[in-house]
Amino acid sequence: MRAVTWHGRHDVRVDSVPDPEIVNPRDCIIKITSTAICGSDLHLYDGYIPGMRAGDILGHENMGEVVEVGPKSTLKKGQRVVVPFTISCGQCFFCSKMQYSACDNSNPAETSDASETLMGHAMGAAFGYAHLTGGYAGGQAEFLRVPFSDVGPIVIPDGLEDDKVLFLSDILPTGWQAAENADIEDGDTVAVWGCGPVGLFAIQSAFKLGAHRVIAIDHYPSRLALAKNMGADILDYREVEVLEALKEMTGGIGPDAVIDCVGMESHGLAIDNLADTAKAHLFLGTERPHALRQAIIACRKGGRVSIPGVYGGFADKFPLGQLMEKGLTVKSGQTHVQKYTKKLLEMIGNEELDTTFMISHRESLERGPEMYRHWHDEQDAYTKIILKPGLEKAASKASAARAVEPV
Repeated sequence: MRAVTWHGRHDVRVDSVPDPEIVNPRDCIIKITSTAICGSDLHLYDGYIPGMRAGDILGHENMGEVVEVGPKSTLKKGQRVVVPFTISCGQCFFCSKMQYSACDNSNPAETSDASETLMGHAMGAAFGYAHLTGGYAGGQAEFLRVPFSDVGPIVIPDGLEDDKVLFLSDILPTGWQAAENADIEDGDTVAVWGCGPVGLFAIQSAFKLGAHRVIAIDHYPSRLALAKNMGADILDYREVEVLEALKEMTGGIGPDAVIDCVGMESHGLAIDNLADTAKAHLFLGTERPHALRQAIIACRKGGRVSIPGVYGGFADKFPLGQLMEKGLTVKSGQTHVQKYTKKLLEMIGNEELDTTFMISHRESLERGPEMYRHWHDEQDAYTKIILKPGLEKAASKASAARAVEPV
């Protein structure tokens, strides 16, 4: 089969690789119909996440048609399913508490040992995201093996096209959990750093959960425009001093809750961010947490800090004193996707949530490397990219059919 593979920093290719096979009784194999490039994939593209190996198949936002099932899978051939990026057994201590991204059984010992050394505890497993999280092949490919298929995938009813449900795999529940972790109360003002896909879904979710006002912070005009269309007030951090603007907009109190949807690669020319960038280039540090620092300082006393943005190591100049003295509550973590998929699917089916507004490009799998380059370098024009295996062949067949039609 054909698959998008990682070969080093800024080196992504499409290779021919072996088809996946059933390994365990609870496995299934799906034929990928849609897969997306996630913002956190750019951390892999930039070489910030350790544990990648040449030839690893990328992609953790996946859906498709079941084509093969193990004897203990609860799925049936022909069903359309969305696959959570988190791989969870459904039976361990953490899964029993619906903390699916912390699953204790999905990350094999040979890879979990390394993540335990790095993080203090073994990380949960994920598709297409380094050997620290299990080394599982991703779904930017024609086929995907899905472990624990009786726990993860959610069956999609007829009538809901891929574009409406694909983001149940990651960014929609991630945005929802981000807003939920902010403990939003009716009438709250919520500030969101980063208007990428997760940030936009966090804005949408914050309004759904009762926020009176959402303030969105970014610098890409197209992303700020999408946030504004959703009802958010917007701040371009290149044009305003964010902390002063937030004080003014909240009567000097500060936002009730702040959400960092940026993560480890903050942009900007602030002094702290320039120092972080220099350290990263010299391999003296991994994080550029400027957005998180700013969010903590901006948040009102007694407020809440939600961190869905991805971080991978130790951060310098962390405002611990501000966090403690202001009595802030912090919630973070990878998304417990399976906890939210049923509820969010119902909301999509009832047209309570729009999930298609951010899609900017639909391309063939073969153009995957090109799309990585574009999204990395042109994030104002590329909001969300969906790859569809076979799209190029379908277009070629359609073109050939038109060529032989009688005039």
